[in-house]
Amino acid sequence: MVIDPSTTKYLIKAKIKADGIIEKSDVVGAIFGQTEGLLGDELDLRELQRSARVGRIEVELDSKNGKSDGVLTLPTSLDKVETVILAAAFESIDRVGPCKATIHVDEVEDVRVSRRKQVIERAKVLLNEVMEKSKLDSESIAENVRQAVQVEEITSYGHDHCPAGPNINDSDAIVIVEGRRDVLNLLKYGIKNVIAVGGTNVPRTVIDLSKEKITTVFVDGDRGGELILRELLQVADVDFIARAPQTREVEEIPQKLVMKSLKNKIPREQYMDMYNIKIEGKNGEDKRQDNGEKQPQKMKKEFFSKKKEQQPIHKEEDSAPEVVEEPVITTEKQKNYETILNEISGSLKAVLLDGNGKEIRTIPVRELTDEIKKGDNVSAIVFDGIVTQRLLDIANNKNVKEIVGIKLGNVVKMPKAVKVLTKNDFQ
Repeated sequence: MVIDPSTTKYLIKAKIKADGIIEKSDVVGAIFGQTEGLLGDELDLRELQRSARVGRIEVELDSKNGKSDGVLTLPTSLDKVETVILAAAFESIDRVGPCKATIHVDEVEDVRVSRRKQVIERAKVLLNEVMEKSKLDSESIAENVRQAVQVEEITSYGHDHCPAGPNINDSDAIVIVEGRRDVLNLLKYGIKNVIAVGGTNVPRTVIDLSKEKITTVFVDGDRGGELILRELLQVADVDFIARAPQTREVEEIPQKLVMKSLKNKIPREQYMDMYNIKIEGKNGEDKRQDNGEKQPQKMKKEFFSKKKEQQPIHKEEDSAPEVVEEPVITTEKQKNYETILNEISGSLKAVLLDGNGKEIRTIPVRELTDEIKKGDNVSAIVFDGIVTQRLLDIANNKNVKEIVGIKLGNVVKMPKAVKVLTKNDFQ
């Protein structure tokens, strides 16, 4: 009679060894025969099997070199005490068939504990599956909603129908990217003043916008991004340049890299100087002439020619009027600027100084314009970068008296109240 597995509580597991060759029937007969009457009527093995309180004795034997060993198992629905008594009775058996034998109980396993472990392990697997599916569903819902909002937010701007964000008109600054997918990715992260050029042929709409607003170009970190950047530098009025990480594309980088790339944007003149980029041709020379304040390659020449006329020059060196009789560096404060400039060379850092020439703080060059706008006690700036028109305008508005940089960029209107020194002035 086989015990119902659903009512099994314990499983007796034992090992058997015999000094001769024995068979399964010998083991079962020995167990029934040698335990009969040993434990009384209540625990008689035959009666227990008839009432289905114990199951069938399973025996597995292996014979080798004239000896036998194996394992036996017996399921029971008895309580814990009765089961261990029955297990101990098995160990009283000393002969199986004609051979001397020993039985040793390895364990009495609580089947319910084993089942409980199986239930727990299976429940963990099922829970993980449910959570994964729920996560995918919620992500899918969120992504679907986000994409729907993006599609609703993206617009076609201007006569050229350029893909753009909804804030392109209202914002004082714009971000120029390559294509529609780049616009969608930036919209996903809340950047709504973005517009796409759609390739290397830059639309007139984008060119005109770049003259009206502070313009950041954000391109891929590959060869294609470099080509688009060069085209934009030739035809548009670019203020800052941001690049995706090398080999990565703007359309696929995550929010963290998007924000990091835009935060690390570099002023146009500084970028061109760092990578030795020279813009030649009609567009490169005249791209600022549509805006009255930005005309002046001619104005720039006139400004410097007037400056030269005001400076005494060596009579024998008429061909080099920039050489002055008096040295440019005349004060201890300005000599201190030279020391600071040498210390920060190559670091892309900026040092802000007060009216006494004492350092206020050192910051990255990319944060310089924002820091000047916030402060009111900056008297001088020494930085590892190029002095640009935008920097001069901001410095003039915040009453900065002196700016010291590596070189002078494309400056067309020099504020009278700001004195500019470059690395050449210290040589």
